[in-house]
Amino acid sequence: MTPAGPGPKDAAEMKEYQMFAVLKTGGKQYKVQAGDVLRVEKLAANAGDKVQFNEILMVGATVGTPLVEGAGVQAEVIDQIKGEKLIHFVKRRRKHGSQRTKGHRQQLTLLRVTDVLENGADKSGVMAAVGAGSVSGAAVAAAAPAKKPAKKAEKAAPKAEKAAAPAADAGADDLKQLSGVGPALEKKLHAAGVTSFAQIAAWTEADVAEFDEKLSFKGRIEREGWVDQAKKLAK
Repeated sequence: MTPAGPGPKDAAEMKEYQMFAVLKTGGKQYKVQAGDVLRVEKLAANAGDKVQFNEILMVGATVGTPLVEGAGVQAEVIDQIKGEKLIHFVKRRRKHGSQRTKGHRQQLTLLRVTDVLENGADKSGVMAAVGAGSVSGAAVAAAAPAKKPAKKAEKAAPKAEKAAAPAADAGADDLKQLSGVGPALEKKLHAAGVTSFAQIAAWTEADVAEFDEKLSFKGRIEREGWVDQAKKLAK
């Protein structure tokens, strides 16, 4: 005699005890079971692709801290769709304010849950479900090591400049003795290769015009009489 199959009450109980999970995607949480069809914020995937959600907050009776390690929810992408049209009324409260009505349809991904994994999701090899406008965690992790050498190089550059500065100033005159020359102008002169009074004392009118234009001194060289001062200081 063939045993009778499960009655309506038994089938309902079996569905109730089916493994469920709470996943997080697009800033929202979804309670799902295998076979469920749901709409989530657009994923970077095509219709027919199989994706896996790895941010699992709960599987059955296991609650994550905050995520359940090794758990995952796999789903098949059915289609890329748009949500219902939302109407926004914008009004600016000003003396000459304006108002307008805007419509928006959220881009969504329609998918069907195929499997709920309590563990082993990290070894499944299924493509991770990533938002269409976001960067995957793997890409961020790959980029992170490249940033550290760059920071070290940035820190090393000022040290190299500081180390080179004393060497440049070792045989240089104190150009700040010239009228109107402070530390900033002295650095400009050093950068242009001018480090001694003798060099300035030997400037011709053409040299004065050239340095005045190149270093944006705006007539300061002639106005302050640097050439005459340099001749006296060079003796």
